[in-house]
Amino acid sequence: MRFAIVDIETTGGSPKNSKITEIAVYIHDGTTVLDEFVSLVNPEMKIPEFITRLTGISDKMVENSPKFYEIAKKVIQITEDCVFVAHNVGFDYGIIRHEFKQLGYDFRRPHLCTVRASRYILPGRESYSLGKLTRGLGIEINGRHRAGGDALATAHLFTLLFEKDPSNLNTFIQQEVNPKILHPNLDLEQLDALPSRTGIYRFYNEFSQLIYIGKSKDIKKRVEQHLRNSTSRKAIQMRQEITRIEYELTGSELIALLLESELIKQHQPLYNRMLRKNRFPLALFDYTDEAGYIRFHIAPTGKINQVPLTSFTTKKEGASFVEHLVEKHELCQKLCDLYPTNGTCFHHSIKKCKGACGGLESPESYNERAEALINDLLFTRDSFFILDKGRHKSEKSLILLENGTYGGYGYAPFHFNSLPPFRWKRFIDTRPEDRDIRTILSVYLRKNPQLQIIPI
Repeated sequence: MRFAIVDIETTGGSPKNSKITEIAVYIHDGTTVLDEFVSLVNPEMKIPEFITRLTGISDKMVENSPKFYEIAKKVIQITEDCVFVAHNVGFDYGIIRHEFKQLGYDFRRPHLCTVRASRYILPGRESYSLGKLTRGLGIEINGRHRAGGDALATAHLFTLLFEKDPSNLNTFIQQEVNPKILHPNLDLEQLDALPSRTGIYRFYNEFSQLIYIGKSKDIKKRVEQHLRNSTSRKAIQMRQEITRIEYELTGSELIALLLESELIKQHQPLYNRMLRKNRFPLALFDYTDEAGYIRFHIAPTGKINQVPLTSFTTKKEGASFVEHLVEKHELCQKLCDLYPTNGTCFHHSIKKCKGACGGLESPESYNERAEALINDLLFTRDSFFILDKGRHKSEKSLILLENGTYGGYGYAPFHFNSLPPFRWKRFIDTRPEDRDIRTILSVYLRKNPQLQIIPI
């Protein structure tokens, strides 16, 4: 496998309005640089003064340099059959792709980000910026903020990463979507325009029928996974039918989960029904035994005709959570289905259980703590707002639970918190509640204790 280590200097800004002023490509086999291409580029526009101060590249320096279309063929040839590698690859790869798009060419390469790879392979660093990371590793940059110097330093960093953990480094390679396996009517520019942000997305077929709804913290990445990594027959079939993609930003992952669940029930898209797996196959239930003690046990979701207290993805996750509840509420291991025995539980032997398992504590006394646990999990009497990320920096999202019932969600400008919480309801769009919504809320609150909760 060969790698093209790339760095560019630009006129600044986003890929859509920025032009390349310098490009460097070093071809690497994992240990050695095999080939290189470095060139100034005439951006055909004025270079901003602050960019010249940063890079040292001026209008005069590039006036006789080749324009991008004059080196485009060389870039294609030298990177052919290579993995495109860069420090913060999204920037370099995005701008180069845009330059090619302006020429009517769809430039696509599998790509790898040395920032992401370094965070995993070299954990605990103070900073993962190229300058600070290479300085900490003893890698010298000859020509900082110049394409050749930065690309060569990235190549030395890549050598170190490859030698340290080649197998895991390969897992960071992001394969590009192959247009040949997609529906011919799917506009690939839709993919390029997708945001790497939190929200829901919808797939439509050629008859404008909604066929799938999903959610993700990174819409672009998740959609590309659908279009690239599908392996099951039904997933491949869906991929081949997609002709249009729409999305809606939510900012909050919790709102994305709630909205996804609501919309799937409302529209019942074909492939949600065909591909759907139960996200939470296990749940925690309660019952009262013959002696009057409230007991807890984990069972498969849907097999018990009762609203679960909370749900789990795996049995291990469920057992770990119940163990935490036993400690927090001073409950009995045996009555929580953690210690099967005919006698008293282990915690009683070390005086951490008050003896309900042996009838030594009254049901009334024990059940007070058990009911407190139930109320905590079902928030049956609680009214509060969950504050979370907004869709952009100038707002926050709000999710309302009133008397334990989901009231909906909304978005408010940052100054909203000068109002008393009971007046925040003006920002809430009322939404329906059902069993799945309650499960999503319960699980998300359990797994994200850092969420900002504001009582009403």
